[in-house]
Amino acid sequence: MVDVLVIGAGPAGLSLVAALAEQGLAVQGLAPTPPAMPWSNTYGIWADELEDLGLTSFLSHRWKDCVVHVRGKTLPLHRDYGLLDRDRIQAHWLGQAEQGQVQWHQGKAMAIHRVGDLTQVTTETGTILSARLVIDATGHQSNLLQRSPHPQLAFQAAYGLVGRFSKPPIEPHQMVLMDYRDDHLSPEEQQTPPTFLYAMDLGDDLYFVEETSLAHHPAIAIATLEHRLYQRLHHRGVEVKEVHHIERCLFPMNLPLPDFSQPVVGFGGAASMVHPASGYMVGALLRRGPGLAQAVATSLKDSRLTSTQVAQTAWQALWPPARLRKHFLYLFGLENLMAFNAAQLNHFFEAFFQLETEAWSGFLADSLSLPELIQAMVGLFGRASNDVRWGLMRSVVDYGSLLGRSLLP
Repeated sequence: MVDVLVIGAGPAGLSLVAALAEQGLAVQGLAPTPPAMPWSNTYGIWADELEDLGLTSFLSHRWKDCVVHVRGKTLPLHRDYGLLDRDRIQAHWLGQAEQGQVQWHQGKAMAIHRVGDLTQVTTETGTILSARLVIDATGHQSNLLQRSPHPQLAFQAAYGLVGRFSKPPIEPHQMVLMDYRDDHLSPEEQQTPPTFLYAMDLGDDLYFVEETSLAHHPAIAIATLEHRLYQRLHHRGVEVKEVHHIERCLFPMNLPLPDFSQPVVGFGGAASMVHPASGYMVGALLRRGPGLAQAVATSLKDSRLTSTQVAQTAWQALWPPARLRKHFLYLFGLENLMAFNAAQLNHFFEAFFQLETEAWSGFLADSLSLPELIQAMVGLFGRASNDVRWGLMRSVVDYGSLLGRSLLP
């Protein structure tokens, strides 16, 4: 029996295992593959988020020239963007886990049940693992956590590749956060759900280009995104000469929150930590993981608390009331974005990225207080074009319940 069993060894699981081990807890990990298995996805993050955490040494790339393209305008962002060095940060967390004597088990969790004051996890081979607290960090497809069903999940989807091209697909030394220009599409295609280009110059004539659907129900097909990426490149006279890596992403933006009364705690995608209006999560893992680990350690050291009470303390640390209220405000923003057509989205992001940097960056990082977040949204409304304002006002009628949950105590 150990203090904590963490299920999952992706960025969410491994970062939390390291944080828990640093608290001096007896920790075990369970994952279907070895925890040192390389991660395949690309993880971008704003550099100042890592500066605040003292983690900028884990950036493999950093761009000062970051832009957003909308119809007829290029918006410089005046903020550094970075790409995490997956191998280095994974090795760092593995080293912290090894130093904390974390024991790893390979397998898939199939069932969870309570035995006295312990939680037991049974794997597909029948192995039983026991802990005072079990944390599920297996992602949004978790089948261990209880949550309300959602008939209309909105998915962010992306198809991208790292490769060499006949000519640079973007300006050299540049990072393109969003390119919503759609002049490569026919008038009929421009009436379909909008997608954008997310791209980076990786140096040595290598570029990462990715066609992304911000959020849509149902999900935009990966094949559609692949077709649009090549269509966009061809329109700009760019041919793919070498493909070094292909990336496919698909995850829900509005996954319902878990039941906070259950004895198993979630973290990462399993705990609905994806930012509902942007899709970002890595920064949230880095910021919120240590606080969760400290809350777990403090409660486990209190002999008066049962395991169920320890789980409740963990849920409260992860989702305090103030964060919950902001979450529903972000969900309101997501519904707006999905309701906008291509012209409205271009107008929306033109206004959004002309807010003060502290406002739009805090919105994307979920680092603003609720009053600051509301102030930023009011400022956006004031800057927005009339078509965006009308869309926002219609959303108050259609999705007023989300506003109510965010504004009422």
